[in-house]
Amino acid sequence: MIKNYPIEEVCKMSQQIDILPGQVVSKTLAQNHYVSLTLFAFSAGEEISTHGSNGDALVHVLEGEGRFVVDGHEFRVKEGETLLMPAEKPHSVHGDMDFKMLLTVVFPIEEE
Repeated sequence: MIKNYPIEEVCKMSQQIDILPGQVVSKTLAQNHYVSLTLFAFSAGEEISTHGSNGDALVHVLEGEGRFVVDGHEFRVKEGETLLMPAEKPHSVHGDMDFKMLLTVVFPIEEE
């Protein structure tokens, strides 16, 4: 289920999280074995260092511009643009300027 988001209300997603100086702010909207939805707000100069994920990660920049490094390749993603970061590829996120994004991660179905 989706949490931490207005119900039955038209709203602007970028207004659901605030940029705080010197911080990376996150707000989880959904988290389970299959999918994760998280809003992020990056203050200029902040970053998430290189890491990996076993799920495909789709970034949608809501405001500003973010810099993403995926498996050694750099991408600049602007407001309204998306980037798919494949599972198992190391990646990092850099706030060269203030920006906000929605991260959707889709995890593989585990066979039993």
